[in-house]
Amino acid sequence: QVQLVESGGGLVQPGGSLRLSCAASRSIFGINTVGWYRQAPGKQRELVAAITSGGITTNAESVKGRFAISRDNAKNTVYLQMNSLKPEDTAVYYCATGSTIVAIERGAGYWGQGIQVTVSS
Repeated sequence: QVQLVESGGGLVQPGGSLRLSCAASRSIFGINTVGWYRQAPGKQRELVAAITSGGITTNAESVKGRFAISRDNAKNTVYLQMNSLKPEDTAVYYCATGSTIVAIERGAGYWGQGIQVTVSS
């Protein structure tokens, strides 16, 4: 069993930055893929960024050039640096981990409780 805890969310003005953290209860990120997802009211959950155990990263088109995912295995923590935030980035953000993104989305993964990010003036 793994517990994931997200932190770093909140209210930010358009154009601002936030860094989300996802801390795991045990060392797992070095062998698992980690994804950051978000879900806005009335919308489907979407994958924002992911990082594999080998360090390969991917980003959704909507956040390319603005968001960056990174990992600190020593701290059992994955980060999502979010820059140039837009109102449409407003959502609950979740981290999840599993052997692959496909495995996570098929239910074979662990999820955090989610954290609110609100971009508004």
